[in-house]
Amino acid sequence: MTHYRDIDIGTGPPDEYIEAEIQRLLAEDPAVAEQGITVVRRERALVLDGEVESTHRRDEILRRVSERFPDVPITSDIGVIRAQAPTEIEQLP
Repeated sequence: MTHYRDIDIGTGPPDEYIEAEIQRLLAEDPAVAEQGITVVRRERALVLDGEVESTHRRDEILRRVSERFPDVPITSDIGVIRAQAPTEIEQLP
């Protein structure tokens, strides 16, 4: 799990409204348009969880969320999946 921003001990945990706003940003921002990322509240931070096709895409998602919600502690659990064509022929029985 990648820790993206330090957690400020003085602030309370993010509420469900911020969680919903981030989910909406991920789905509706034309530069992101990502519905495969979920936002989960854990203790005093929000965790972005899911898979994307490149590290660049993951970094862009984190950058956009961080810019829009600068005071919200974010942790990334976004993995990168293989998005290349298979190199072998699939043999069916």
